[in-house]
Amino acid sequence: MAKHKSAVKAHRQSIKKQTHNRELRSRLRTGLKKIRTALDGGDTDGAKAALSEAFSLIDKMSAKGIIHDNAAGRYKSRLVKRATKSTKATKATKATKASATRR
Repeated sequence: MAKHKSAVKAHRQSIKKQTHNRELRSRLRTGLKKIRTALDGGDTDGAKAALSEAFSLIDKMSAKGIIHDNAAGRYKSRLVKRATKSTKATKATKATKASATRR
């Protein structure tokens, strides 16, 4: 354990900062999980709302230094790619069902 007053304070601050960063990282992961489950479940309306929310969250975490700027861009890019793929699949499924009912 540190003995100098300044070292003790620095240690106390680092623990506090570590706890705060862990909470923020957890919030980010939860937000990402939320949108991924919405996309996997085929809930396009919920996914669109969650996508906007996730983008905001990713940008905030990037600004605070919780994640690197390039990592933030990568997350957003992959989410958009996944959302686009999911909406195309949903539209294709609806079109297939519609053509099947016409027969």
